[in-house]
Amino acid sequence: MGQIKFTRQMTVPQFEALFTTDEACKSYLTARRWPAGVRCPRCDNDSVYVVKTRPFHWQCHKCDKRGYRFSVLVGTIFENTNKPMNVWFKVIYLMLTSKKGISSLQIHRMMGFGAYATALYMTHRVRAGLADPEFRKLMGIVEVDETYIGGKNKNRHADKRTPGTGSAGKEIVVGAVERKGNVVARVIAHANTATLNAFVRKAVSDKVSLIATDENAAYNPLDEIFNHGSVNHSKGQYVDGVVHTATIDGFWSLLKRGIMGSFHKVSRKYLPLYVAEFEFRYNNRNNPDIFGAAIGRC
Repeated sequence: MGQIKFTRQMTVPQFEALFTTDEACKSYLTARRWPAGVRCPRCDNDSVYVVKTRPFHWQCHKCDKRGYRFSVLVGTIFENTNKPMNVWFKVIYLMLTSKKGISSLQIHRMMGFGAYATALYMTHRVRAGLADPEFRKLMGIVEVDETYIGGKNKNRHADKRTPGTGSAGKEIVVGAVERKGNVVARVIAHANTATLNAFVRKAVSDKVSLIATDENAAYNPLDEIFNHGSVNHSKGQYVDGVVHTATIDGFWSLLKRGIMGSFHKVSRKYLPLYVAEFEFRYNNRNNPDIFGAAIGRC
């Protein structure tokens, strides 16, 4: 139950030696996107023809008799970009090598973009690309918990304070983490029984050996489907044998420190993108090629 450790990634000199040109970046993207060979992004056909007059372009005759022409950028976050690929790659590299994340404002300063909006657009595109809607369901011992993101109600201006308890006006994120494995986290509108249990059924395999939660009564229906154990934090109980929520609490700590320390404030509209970024970085914490994994996802 110690601190989460992350594998050392590619160094700055290694990165700069690999991606000196646009062509080097596109070659790397091709290899990561289609490790078993180029396939048509429309019909998944692997019998495509190289367009010899245009590098990194192919043509497919299966989905279009006249020939559907596509490039390595089609269907990626880089499609229709007016920024060089090595600029995109550097932004992604900076985002992935910052444990607590890096703000768009800092990207704007470091990359020398003319407008802050350029950095914001690029970082949001990358975060959207890192999202994984088709995750493998969690197995083994899984911890489930919810947390609240946002400033304290008492610290807000009087006209912006929300009536209610300490969680009033905050955004809700629910997460499930497989011990020594991956995390799945989602922003939800309500932390009620129906919403929380629907998330668990979607994120956790029915072959899970144990689900550990806190004393929140909303998780009680899990008893009917899973082997479910809980600890009562309100009574000072944090561990009961193998039942605890320390792993998911560690992820929440990373997420909150990142939002408060690097981003300071995240809007409700874009919070899911930031959660996706932290989820990806956590799930690839033991991957020495996290950059390659990100390029393949984007």
